[in-house]
Amino acid sequence: MTRTQTAAKSAAPATAGRRDGFTDEERDAMKERARELKAAARRAGSADKAAEAEREVLAKIAEMPEADRVLAERIHAVVASAAPALAPRLWYGMPAYARDGKVVCFFQSAQKFKSRYATLGFSDQAFLDDGTLWPTAFALTELTPETEARITELVRRAAG
Repeated sequence: MTRTQTAAKSAAPATAGRRDGFTDEERDAMKERARELKAAARRAGSADKAAEAEREVLAKIAEMPEADRVLAERIHAVVASAAPALAPRLWYGMPAYARDGKVVCFFQSAQKFKSRYATLGFSDQAFLDDGTLWPTAFALTELTPETEARITELVRRAAG
């Protein structure tokens, strides 16, 4: 047996049972994104597409488990208050907020990818640049007044 065959054979058990590719949760998120794009195309001719998009976001928030739902409802209220120019929309099945059609920030429930915390994330469209290094996502377990004030500040900066 050659050295390469021996190395490959000894490495096989380490990868046995591992799946390459996307997880079930990732596949579900991609399917949700496809549905969102179809819904947006149907809304294109609608006079009230912003209100429809917000209803979809609120419906998605209402489907979340209680702990995530409470956080998402408050995040939605904070974004609406701090950055009313950002338009609510769904993005991979998550509540998101966009400027000129491009997502600036989003909420990801803990349940979405079976994580121990929810996430408030910011895209490269967010104006959060601070030198050569800055955070683009924050773990959320609860919203205290201090946390809410920090989120308000971040959303205002992100929105420009």
